[in-house]
Amino acid sequence: MTPSLERPPFQADERTAIIGWLDLQRQILRWKCEGLSEADAHRSVIPTSPAMTMAGLVSHMRWVEHTWLDVVFLGGDKTRNPSFDETQEDAEWRTDGVPLKQLLTEYEAQCVRSNAIVAAASLDDTGRHPDFHSAKASLRWMLLHLIEETGRHAGHADIVRELLDGAKGYY
Repeated sequence: MTPSLERPPFQADERTAIIGWLDLQRQILRWKCEGLSEADAHRSVIPTSPAMTMAGLVSHMRWVEHTWLDVVFLGGDKTRNPSFDETQEDAEWRTDGVPLKQLLTEYEAQCVRSNAIVAAASLDDTGRHPDFHSAKASLRWMLLHLIEETGRHAGHADIVRELLDGAKGYY
């Protein structure tokens, strides 16, 4: 695993810094998937968390982005997001053999969409979905939360990857 990741500039406006840190965490998650076989991408290595596979992490993060920016912030339709599937626990983690490449492509597309949503709004704007108390949060708060969650799961990806094939590294 060869890193080519850079931190955001030391001197930047708030939006550039926030998106820069979020993009870096997204890139780290994708980087941890480089060179994985399909079998390893879908292999569970944590007995108490069988859905936490590399593929599952990517799927989950794609739907986390969708939840916060498309649903909670924009007020969009939550029915197509498996995070809201009350019939199956952790549905957004389940990949059912979907190829890692497809999951990464979908995650990348969601990240591009998320960045477009952010670019068109003020960091002080609040969410619009009437069903979520968290819609009262500002876009700034939501983005800081996305940095936290993406970074936490990139850390999980560090551990999962090391357990899969011994690959480790920090950018």
